[in-house]
Parts: sequence; C-alpha cells; structure tokens
Amino acid sequence: MAKNKLGVHTICTHTGEIKDEQFGGAVSPIYMASSYAYMDVDVKRYPRYFNTPNQDAVGKKIAALEHAEVALPFASGMAAISTALFAFLNHGDHIVLQNEIYGGTFNLIVEEFEKMGIEYSFTDGVEASDFENKIKSNTKVLYLETPSNPLLTITDIKKVALVAKKHGLISMIDNTFASPINQRPLDLGIDISLHSATKYLGGHSDICAGAVAASEEHIERIWQKAKNIGGSLSDFMCYLLERSIKTLGVRVDKHNSNAQEIAEFLDAHAAVSKVYYPGLTSHPQHAIAKSQMHGFGGMLSFELTNEYDAVQFQKELQLIKPSMSLAGVESTILLPSATSHALLTAEQRAEVGISDNLLRFSVGIESTQDIMNDVEHALKKALVTLV
Repeated sequence: MAKNKLGVHTICTHTGEIKDEQFGGAVSPIYMASSYAYMDVDVKRYPRYFNTPNQDAVGKKIAALEHAEVALPFASGMAAISTALFAFLNHGDHIVLQNEIYGGTFNLIVEEFEKMGIEYSFTDGVEASDFENKIKSNTKVLYLETPSNPLLTITDIKKVALVAKKHGLISMIDNTFASPINQRPLDLGIDISLHSATKYLGGHSDICAGAVAASEEHIERIWQKAKNIGGSLSDFMCYLLERSIKTLGVRVDKHNSNAQEIAEFLDAHAAVSKVYYPGLTSHPQHAIAKSQMHGFGGMLSFELTNEYDAVQFQKELQLIKPSMSLAGVESTILLPSATSHALLTAEQRAEVGISDNLLRFSVGIESTQDIMNDVEHALKKALVTLV
C-alpha cells in the first residue's frame, strides 16, 4: 500500500520501521555500530553522515508524517535549526524572522549571526506583509514559528509561503508546537519544516533530538552542511524516537482535547487575567488557526491577576510539574521570563508581550479534573492579597 494512502496513526505505527529479519521481533532492532563496511556496498554508512539504519528509519517516519520527500534526525532542536539556517545563509546574506520565536533561536541569531556577517531583521508583527516589508535585496530566508513560543501567536502559513515564493526565497518554519499531527506546513507551501523532537515527537521527556523535513533538493543542501557540523543523533536515541512516534497520533489527540478544556477553564477563572490558546474563539487568530491546523495543540499560556504570586503558585502545584521543557505526557509549567526567554532583556521580552507573570503550560494527558483540582489548590496557596 502506498504510504501516502495510509492514515496518520498507521504511519506513526508502521512507516520507517526496520524489519527484524533475524528473529522476527515486532519492533525495529537497534544498530549501534559506529563503523560499517565500505567495500562492495551500495551505501557507505557512518553516523555523522545521517545514514545509519536507525537514522534512516526515523527519518522516513518523520518525512511521511510531514508529507516531505526526506527528513533528517538531529541531536537537538537547535542542531536542526542552526544547521538548516547555515545551509542557506552565508556571509553577506539577510534573513527575515518572525518577531515571536523560541528564545534559543533568538539567542542564536543575535549572538552568532553578526560574527558570521549574516544580516537579520525581525518582523514588527505576524502578518505576511510584516515579512514582506523587511525583505532586502540580499534576503535569502523567511523564518516563522506558529503557534509561537510562548504566546501561541498564529501566523498565516500559506500567505508567508506565497511571499517567499514571490521573491524567490527559502521559507522555514518551526513546527514544534503543532507537531505534524496538527499541522503540515509543506502542504501549505513552506519549504522546510523544523522540529525540536525533544517535544511532541519524543513526548516522554526522555529524549533530546531535532528534525528537519523538506524536499530531496533542500535536504541535500542541509545534509552537506550537517555532515560537517556533526549534529547527528545516536542510533539509540533514533530507536527511542521512532518508538515514541508510534503513539504520537493518539498522544496529540489527547493533548488537544485536554488543552481545549483547560484553556476554557482558565479563561473563565477569576484568578486568570488572560489566556493564550488558538482553540479559544477569543484568540485573535483563531480563524487562521482553524483553517491551517487539524487540532489546536497541547500548549497554552496564561497570566494570573496581580493578587497571585506566579512563583508561589508553581511551588504549590502537586501534580503539574514546574519543568524546563514541554510536550511530555505529564503536565508541566514554567515562567518564560525565568527560563526559555531568560536571556532576553526585560525590554526585549516586553516588546513581544512576555510579562514576568506569564506562565507557559504544557497540558499533559492526565484526567482534566485532576489538572483543574491541582490548579485550584495552588491558587488558594498563592493568593497574596485579598480581592
């Protein structure tokens, strides 16, 4: 059966798996070798060349989910992002980036690009015109992230892709928050889709990985850079990632439904001043999200009113874990101002709307009533001034 005819849950379960020809095991075997034969073989395999059996296997699964020709697994999300950027940007080139992006990507740009003679501009907003207004004669790449981290801003993917094509530019998207279950950017015209596979693709808070999905032509260029930079993923991590993706569809479906329920709960709560979640009809880009996403995701952010201490609130949680990462099966929470966006100045955070009271909430797959009970318990303990 052709892979493009398979349902998404079947792709998650079966595509790319390695058949155990020796013992008939039900899962892909792990090939831990770092040295392979080179004589009389069709492929000279080497871990840093991204072509070991387990690297191939997980790459095929991710490519099928993203509707891409090829995908490469990387050692981290930032390895994937940086390698893809450096594959298409050289000294004297220019890139336009969305103003709301992951803090690690922001740091890469502002700390490294100037040293390398690469120019950059951040958009003033998330409309396609905001990208087009920043294009210069030496622009080579447009970079977007939707939903964005941590404010869940939605960018119209198709419109930005059209702007890129109009000007002959490469378009890249960080698709981490959505996952390929909820959003397939290549179907909307984007050239390159990027992931921190540490998040939903891994999904169990025990893997650090990244991924790039694109056409054969674009992946070839990225691979040429990748084999020199060396950010390849170990075969054991590839095995774990392929195992995790088998349940990606069912996990994300549960994340979606839980997050929607929790977002509505928080939106109606007197202790919460604002909720950022694209599944809420009050979200300013709800209509765009509905048009380009198959589900609204498991991520949301919210701000407590001034009567509550956001730090104490986290300390009082008993089920939800204050934790640095996201997208595991367990619910986690953090203050972006102290973690993911801590390296930005207070002024830079304020410019993109990240307040010191903003909490980023990765809604897990637990029973929603238990999550709500935990929030209520912590709020009672975090009240600092009677209303």
